[in-house]
Amino acid sequence: MTPYRIVDVFTDTPLEGNQLAVFPDAGALSPEQMQRLAREMNFSETIFVLPAEADGDARVRIFTPVEELPFAGHPTLGCSFVLAEELGRDSVTLETGLGPVPVELERKDGRIVFGRMQQVVPEWRPYEREADLLAAVGVERSGLPVELYPNGPLHVYVELESEEAV
Repeated sequence: MTPYRIVDVFTDTPLEGNQLAVFPDAGALSPEQMQRLAREMNFSETIFVLPAEADGDARVRIFTPVEELPFAGHPTLGCSFVLAEELGRDSVTLETGLGPVPVELERKDGRIVFGRMQQVVPEWRPYEREADLLAAVGVERSGLPVELYPNGPLHVYVELESEEAV
């Protein structure tokens, strides 16, 4: 069995925050095994750490229970905490599917308490099924163009005219 850690991201309190499984030495795992492990963990994401291929400290692969993502924020931060602790560092750079992501970490009393990452700016494009989406939401129009933002997980934003429209 490949060792892993379960961490709670965005909190100091155990069993709260956004849970994450980190496999810090996943070099022997195939992509199929990674997907099966992510499905077994059944967290929103599971991250697998591999040897760096370029200028980063490690290459990572991020999986949901059903698919691989090129990037996701909370796994990147959570994994950075784990790797920084293991390496005794205050910064790490992870090689993601969207490119390198540097993460700066802050310590208090020797413990990592905060992380800040520089994400790749997503490119957006018009959402092709805007009419279907607006009908499903039950509104006639969006205040801004309905666009797709692929930033790891795909996000579609619809601006509603008021809180009542929600």
